[in-house]
Amino acid sequence: MKLSTRIAGGGTPRPQHWGVDSEYGALRKVLVGPIDHFTWQPGNAVAQRAERVGLRFDFETARRQYGEMLDVYRAAGVEVHLLPAEPGLPYQIFARDSSVMTPWGAVIMQLQKVYRRGEYASCLRFYLEAGIPIYDLVTAGNVEGGDFMVLEPGLAVCGYSGERSIEAAATQLGSWFEAEGWEFRTYAFDSHFLHLDVQFGMLAEGLAVLCVEAVEPEFADWLRARRIRVIPVSYADAMQLGTNVVALGKERVMVPSSSKALIAACRAEGLTVYDPDVSMIADGGGAVHCMCQALARDRVPPRR
Repeated sequence: MKLSTRIAGGGTPRPQHWGVDSEYGALRKVLVGPIDHFTWQPGNAVAQRAERVGLRFDFETARRQYGEMLDVYRAAGVEVHLLPAEPGLPYQIFARDSSVMTPWGAVIMQLQKVYRRGEYASCLRFYLEAGIPIYDLVTAGNVEGGDFMVLEPGLAVCGYSGERSIEAAATQLGSWFEAEGWEFRTYAFDSHFLHLDVQFGMLAEGLAVLCVEAVEPEFADWLRARRIRVIPVSYADAMQLGTNVVALGKERVMVPSSSKALIAACRAEGLTVYDPDVSMIADGGGAVHCMCQALARDRVPPRR
């Protein structure tokens, strides 16, 4: 039995009920990580800062905020799937990282931190039991889903810092997309920023949020050349997960309630904003984008 569906050289068929070809098509099905064993962990710059400034983790607050986020998905008509909780995996809540969805099915990623490496098992079982095609499994080293985005039809990006994601693994992932005829951009950045989604996120068609202070000018230029407008946020907001957003499609977006300036800017753009408070989770190193992996979005037409 062949586990992966990827056809070497391209031409892999697209599944009928699963897959994404953008970050902004109407979100229909989403995978969310479980909160059952969540605690703040050392080795995460955001969590370390939270503890350094005197913040303390409270599980009941985190669980209440997590429920508020799930209510947003349901109110937006999104079918929510939960990863089965596994003891000993405190960051399993961040389902963004252990897998990514492509137009051709899921890719199983490799995680860098020792306390996260076991997340692949629950993730793999979920896809197999749900009957969701697995496009392939990364074998060239660690690469995490927070660094990867399918921006729009024909265009994807994967960042790497040399820590959470390494160049070889990002390049392997990119080679698969290029074989399918897609443009794939790899982008190197400082490991201080954890993942690409701490610096950048898609809000709607042709519209993104970007920490201009954090990214290299060439990355901003690359977005501009592809007619993706950006709403800038400050470095301080980015380090509070201010770019960690989920486009729900149909001019709707989920933004953490702490991102006041971005929420106002999105509403000025005519977007409907859902703004759950996820601060107790975000202070552990991840917000709404980190906690989810899109399983199915409506297909959208190419912009170019």
